Amino acid sequence: MQEFLNTTINGLSSGAIYALGAIGLSLVYGILKLVNFAHGDFMTLGGFVAFAVNVSAGMPLAVAVLAAVAAVAALGLVLEYSVWAPMRRKGAGVMQLLLLSIGLAFVLRNLILFQWTGATRTLDVDQFQSWNPFGDVIITRIQVIVIVTAGVVLIAVALMLRTTLIGKSMRALSDSFDLAEVSGVNTRRVVAYTWLLAGSLAGLAGVLAAVYTTLTPNTGWFLLLSIFAAVVLGGIGNAYGALLGGIVLGLAQEWSTMLIRPTYKEAIGFLVLILVLLVRPQGILGQARTV
Repeated sequence: MQEFLNTTINGLSSGAIYALGAIGLSLVYGILKLVNFAHGDFMTLGGFVAFAVNVSAGMPLAVAVLAAVAAVAALGLVLEYSVWAPMRRKGAGVMQLLLLSIGLAFVLRNLILFQWTGATRTLDVDQFQSWNPFGDVIITRIQVIVIVTAGVVLIAVALMLRTTLIGKSMRALSDSFDLAEVSGVNTRRVVAYTWLLAGSLAGLAGVLAAVYTTLTPNTGWFLLLSIFAAVVLGGIGNAYGALLGGIVLGLAQEWSTMLIRPTYKEAIGFLVLILVLLVRPQGILGQARTV
């Protein structure tokens, strides 16, 4: 039981990071049908902005988080108006947009590498403080920061999508972009808010990943595959599914370490993905589609 609880805490920590990244990725795909391979590098940028503010400038972690969220959200909005919107107006297809997102990923990664080099970085957080709230069950300060921060943000995002006008508009565009536009929804404004939200969540996920592990120019790229898996597991284009998929994937990976070596936990996560899709091809919360 002690081992199970410890691995559950680890799974919730990594799953929360996956979920934060997956929601933004899923919203962008659901509304714009854009598979954004640069999303992982958005996360990396958030981590390095936090490093610059927290370590280089000596500011508190909370200030670094706000700076990272604002910087990546601004980047998402700038790219929307300078790259994605012009490409959509010119009739770019799925393949062109996909290749463009891959190119942006490499550009961002190399700019980060140029600015901060390839050295491994850590944020100014106590790595060793921990508590034993349930006997031998250990929870570290870093895990508390990651789980509580991600939990509050994920609940807030879920409520926003469910109750606010902009959240309902995002879900309407995800269901049918053309129908929402004909119904009078200001699609340009909703798309702008979508990029702001996706960028904010990516920036926060990058900071939490840097807090939980270490930070390199490849941090977001290494996380991206698991984030894509979380999106597919929950249901492509479904923000609530992305949240659930991230948590399920994180728990499955960490629980597997009780039976096999941790080296193989990513493979177990994808095995769970395959098994779920064999039973429910549209994902846990996805809707079945016909051609």
